Amino acid sequence: MATATTQTNERLSSVNPATGEVIGSVPIMTAAEVDAAIARARVAASVWSTRSFAAREEELVAFRKALAASVDELAELLHRENGKPLLEAYTEVMMALGHVQHAGARAGKALEPRKVSAGMLANFRATISYHPLGVVGVIGPWNYPLFTPMGSIAYALAAGNAVVWKPSELTPLIALEVEKIARRTFALQDLLQVVTGAGATGAALAKSGVDKIAFTGSAATGKRVMAAAAERLTPVLLELGGKDAMIVDSDADLEKAAEAAVFGGLTNAGQACISVERVYVADAVHDKFVEEVVKQVRDLKIGGDDGHLGAMTSPAQVSIVKDHLDDAIAKGAKVLTGGPDAISGSYIQPTVLTNVDHRMKVMTEETFGPVIPIAKVSSIDEAVKLANDSRYGLGSSVFAGKAARKIASQLRAGMTAINSVMAFAGIPTLPFGGIGDSGFGRIHGDEGIREFTRVKSTAEQVMSIPLNMMTFRQPKDAVKRMRGMVKQLYGDGVISKAGDFFRKLR
Repeated sequence: MATATTQTNERLSSVNPATGEVIGSVPIMTAAEVDAAIARARVAASVWSTRSFAAREEELVAFRKALAASVDELAELLHRENGKPLLEAYTEVMMALGHVQHAGARAGKALEPRKVSAGMLANFRATISYHPLGVVGVIGPWNYPLFTPMGSIAYALAAGNAVVWKPSELTPLIALEVEKIARRTFALQDLLQVVTGAGATGAALAKSGVDKIAFTGSAATGKRVMAAAAERLTPVLLELGGKDAMIVDSDADLEKAAEAAVFGGLTNAGQACISVERVYVADAVHDKFVEEVVKQVRDLKIGGDDGHLGAMTSPAQVSIVKDHLDDAIAKGAKVLTGGPDAISGSYIQPTVLTNVDHRMKVMTEETFGPVIPIAKVSSIDEAVKLANDSRYGLGSSVFAGKAARKIASQLRAGMTAINSVMAFAGIPTLPFGGIGDSGFGRIHGDEGIREFTRVKSTAEQVMSIPLNMMTFRQPKDAVKRMRGMVKQLYGDGVISKAGDFFRKLR
């Protein structure tokens, strides 16, 4: 099996996981080089943050168009560096561009200052406003090396920040290509910079003087990033792993449910944080559902430019998948397609398992490979209970008829697709993120734009009132007045609006 990344003379070689071919190399940047990039970014941020939303959107549009003009080169690089089929590579570019477009167009509205009620201080105007943080550090993953980090990069830029991006050591070339395009299109060349290297470079970024870290990766690495960032009290956004559950009710459209399970479980060779990693099916339709899943899986092509599934990007992940499969089989799981014996180098044949339960790693730990474990349940209540029996809580999906929304509302997850899979990731207006070991914070949507700002509260006095509590100069009957205010505002004689009370005082 080819090693995806090797280190030689302080450079990293990027290797095509499908062929073992070295397709390029990048420098391993030191902590000093990371700090220098941040210093340059801070200068760019001081200018970029003063630009109007319209001016920033204009430059983001130019950036988006330049990326779109290079779609063939970007897709080909994703295909070779990540191992995914060409169609998936083009899809990833398209989804990334959708978020660049949305972030630039929406930022002005999402970050518009807004008035809120001043409550009992009715003589004040209360306003919430949003301001750029400064420099945002983005640490990206290898499974979607363009789309996922762009969900932070585009929103951070739209909010008025500069970005320093550390891509995965397995897929650094795509980031450098994007940086090259950014330097051609943004007036400020240091607005988006890439720092390359392995874990030490990422640690240097996490410990640096950035104003926020946005990290995507495993829960274990996320905890280390958070610990490193804590040294400076740097806030973090963590988009971590998942163990996404699908529930199939007895009145679901089984053909569509099976089609969704096959795609959701196997797209990008199962290497998605929101992959369908376990399926709970009502016993009345279990056998028919399994039959349809197996039928569709057998129609898939593995490998090649036009394959449905490509090579696994990380050799280490192949070992994890094999371990999960061996564990499941040893504990009684039945293999209907694929299996550990069908692993060859970086390729894993799509595997369907039945007779699975929560004693098995494949049902409780993140597999991150082309495996679809299907469990039979006696009721949907049991399915919900099992779906929620996880330390993760990222995405989920429900295939059902009349009870679909009710089932979805009971799932402990940051996102749910109803009669679909993964749709929430492709809708720019929806915030993306999870709970538990799946992390915290949100990318995408208005929440994703605000994630890269600091919130400021402003209280502006607009008139005077007889009883001013912001001074020591009080009338002799101040206690009596305050006593009356408490009773009228919060006692049995509650006044519906504090403003009514203050108008009476005047």
